[in-house]
Amino acid sequence: MIKPALPKGTRDFAPDAVRKRQYLFQTIRTCFELFGFEPIETPAMENLSTLLGKYGEEGDKLIFRILNNGNILPLAQQAKDNRELANLLCEKALRYDLTIPFARYVVMNQHQVVFPFRRYQIQPVWRADRPQKGRYREFFQCDADIVGSHSLLNEVELIRLYQLVFSRLSLRVSIRINHRKFLQALAASCGDSSWMPVITTAIDKLDKTSMQQVEVELQEKGLPEHALHLIRAYVELSAQSADDRLQAVLELLKHHPAAEEAVKDVSFVMEQLKGTASAWASVDVDFTLARGLDYYTGLILEVKSLETDMGSLGGGGRYDNLTGLFGLPGVPGVGISFGVERIYDVMESLQRFPASTGMSTQVLWLRMDDGLLAQVLQYAMELRQEGITTEVYPDAVKMDKQLKYADKKGIPLVLMMGSREYARQMVAIKDLRSGVQTEVPLDRLKETIRLQLAVR
Repeated sequence: MIKPALPKGTRDFAPDAVRKRQYLFQTIRTCFELFGFEPIETPAMENLSTLLGKYGEEGDKLIFRILNNGNILPLAQQAKDNRELANLLCEKALRYDLTIPFARYVVMNQHQVVFPFRRYQIQPVWRADRPQKGRYREFFQCDADIVGSHSLLNEVELIRLYQLVFSRLSLRVSIRINHRKFLQALAASCGDSSWMPVITTAIDKLDKTSMQQVEVELQEKGLPEHALHLIRAYVELSAQSADDRLQAVLELLKHHPAAEEAVKDVSFVMEQLKGTASAWASVDVDFTLARGLDYYTGLILEVKSLETDMGSLGGGGRYDNLTGLFGLPGVPGVGISFGVERIYDVMESLQRFPASTGMSTQVLWLRMDDGLLAQVLQYAMELRQEGITTEVYPDAVKMDKQLKYADKKGIPLVLMMGSREYARQMVAIKDLRSGVQTEVPLDRLKETIRLQLAVR
């Protein structure tokens, strides 16, 4: 007998957890639509050629490849090395994120979509990562993107979207922003613009490692001592206000044109956000934010919990040439993503889910008089048609067992109607939360249930 087990990095979700996740999805979906975003969906798998080379060297290693069907031995014999063998055997892969599939979608449907195109997408993605706290191999992403517009108002709107969602979830977070052109100017100031991917990848690990370890990694990659000093100075930039930090980074990078452009963009966004302060989601500039994905070109964002140590709860940025990778240049874009799995874990640890999300069935009809089953089933349907979630206990067992079932499931109200109650057109309602039992006329049953459910 094979012992059942889950693949590492995946999870089952019990009914209680699924209801809470649905609450998260619905909250985020509602906010997406309040901002005018439209839903799309893309396949779970993409051609491997669509995904490779879009996430950087580290990201490419985490793509789950799908083995081709059929006789693969002739292909294996043609391969010159392991990389070529892998590409011959696997022509498709599970999607790594929702952004690259979205870019592919835009290119393939460019004559149908209306630009600027505001899309949202809520679907699972897969990464061959090492499972750990808050990091899974299968997880959902909730993305919102705007393509076909260069305006920085899009970044402002996306930050406001973050603020609205996290305020509705009652989670205190920090929204950190940076600009990829600061990193571009940093690499150039270090002596070689081609070092940017190496520097970005290393800095992006600062949440998980120390600056000393980052310097060791950069030294192993061949960066000279003066470059390490400049990178350390860049990382350690600090001042009391965002304006001071922006001035400081300009001076450090000797007013490099890319740095000046980045300061202009960041200053504009921060200025537009001054009138939208949120007690739940503060916004600040953080030069250590790197967002290691290669396709980002402008402003980048990341959301961190201020209440738990859970890593990133979301992130995104501008990618002005993503569709160009698929033959459609000149379509700028910017987008954000919500890390629903981590948001779920944070809300669970902080007990922030509303009590109503844990309730599935509101009313249970107890099995009492089999001669009245038809009537009970009819009354149950009438309650359901009124939006009251209702069960009828299926088995003719002792009352104590039925009540224990209701208690274990957290069902607040049970209904009892035997022949004596039915003869008087009455039904007994017991509130398991308080233990109080009352009788009400059948024609007032719906009204009474609503009143009792409203009492916490």
